Amino acid sequence: MSENKYERIGKEIVHVIGEDNIESVVHCATRLRFSVKDRAKIDDEAIEKIDEVKGVFFNAGQYQVILGTGTVNKVYAALKGNQPEQDDKLDQKTSSGPREKGIKRAVRTLADIFIPIIPIIAATGLFLGLKGVLFNDTVLGVMGMTIEDIPAYLQTLVSVLTDTAFAFLPALICWSAFRNFGGMPIIGFVIGLMLVSPALPNAYAVADINSGVEPIMAFGFIPVVGYQGSVLTALVVGILGAKLEKKLRAVMPNALDLIFTPFFVLLAMMITGLLILGPLLHILESGLVTVVTQLIQAPFGIGGLLIGFLYPLAVMTGMHHLFIMIETTLLANTGFNPLITLCAMYGFANAGTCLGITIKAKKQTVKVTGMSAALTQLLGVSEPALFGVVMRYSLKPLYVMIACSAAGGAILSLLNIKANSYGLAVILSPLMYIYEWNQLLVYIVVSVLIFAAAFVITYLFAVPKEVMIEDQGEKESNVKQPKKKVQVPNPLQKKVQQN
Repeated sequence: MSENKYERIGKEIVHVIGEDNIESVVHCATRLRFSVKDRAKIDDEAIEKIDEVKGVFFNAGQYQVILGTGTVNKVYAALKGNQPEQDDKLDQKTSSGPREKGIKRAVRTLADIFIPIIPIIAATGLFLGLKGVLFNDTVLGVMGMTIEDIPAYLQTLVSVLTDTAFAFLPALICWSAFRNFGGMPIIGFVIGLMLVSPALPNAYAVADINSGVEPIMAFGFIPVVGYQGSVLTALVVGILGAKLEKKLRAVMPNALDLIFTPFFVLLAMMITGLLILGPLLHILESGLVTVVTQLIQAPFGIGGLLIGFLYPLAVMTGMHHLFIMIETTLLANTGFNPLITLCAMYGFANAGTCLGITIKAKKQTVKVTGMSAALTQLLGVSEPALFGVVMRYSLKPLYVMIACSAAGGAILSLLNIKANSYGLAVILSPLMYIYEWNQLLVYIVVSVLIFAAAFVITYLFAVPKEVMIEDQGEKESNVKQPKKKVQVPNPLQKKVQQN
């Protein structure tokens, strides 16, 4: 598809919404988010007939147009007039929009900090999985080898691939926090490195009672250790450091700003992180890991049932981004992520429910939109299926989807299945379990069963009546006619800049 097509799509969306009706526009991974003056003026059906549009919905004061990954970035770039100088300014704004406040704004902020880190953790999880396969005693035995036969240099190189991201995770989090809050990311990165400095006792070694490594005691009662894997400490220190930097730059004379602002930020955050917040937040973080772990391991799969039930609701309200911080904490502290295993059943249930509606529907627009949405969900993007098909006409499909998600979570919790990464969804998610064959096999079987159950139950009992009525005008409208080019001069460029 040429760039002209994305420009045309953007112009048509703006034309239907009304340029004068738009206050601002931002985007997330899959959607354009318009803050509009009058939602009632927008023709949803006209928007949905535009190429590449997979659905629309209104939430938190925003009119959201679902385009899907990749496409949304190109349409947004066309809308803002392809002005690269605006990118950094826009990236630092949350995609939640100015009307989100309180807990929703906090959750969105967490998402903005952790989402850039996901690809690295996901890649590291894949490396860990491949390491588990290649260095498995059974696999090596088939080749007539043992772990001792693998050269030391090769084991070291593999460890570099699998250990680096988690060893320097606080540096990545501080970098992202500074970037999100308008500080200099390089200062945040150095502060994060200070938290895991090799001069400090390694946190993992201190936690191992057999290592003989003890924390350094400051003032006789403050334990000073490295904060390898400490997500909460890095997050809070990064946010406070970025805010301190901005305040200092506002009062620091220009001649001194280059050197002394970083000097005071680094000094203050080193003292705050290692002597004050670190010891306190480490206790809080350990308690969080314990609570979540005990919930997941609750008897009879109750914990998995509850998480599988709540996660779809969290997605509907945008609260699911909170799970990212918890998953990162679990990974950093335990090496495993059972939480994403339970949450992942939502994707399979949502895809099955969407496909059940699509296959049985007689309304042609639903068939086209639904098939695209189901495929998109299988690739990990849930909004088109959830908002464009499952929730659009009736609550029955939503009940089926949530029930199947909860059932899948309960089963996997009972069987103690857990991933070693995050960031891989639905058809790619089995890659997080290749570190152990029985984990991989059980996960695939349960996932397929949940998908099939959602599909069958929806197809037999939960297809909305609205999609079973074929629109008589659809056959005529399906006749190909030349696409009228909408002439809307310079759409939204001014408003995007203002945002």
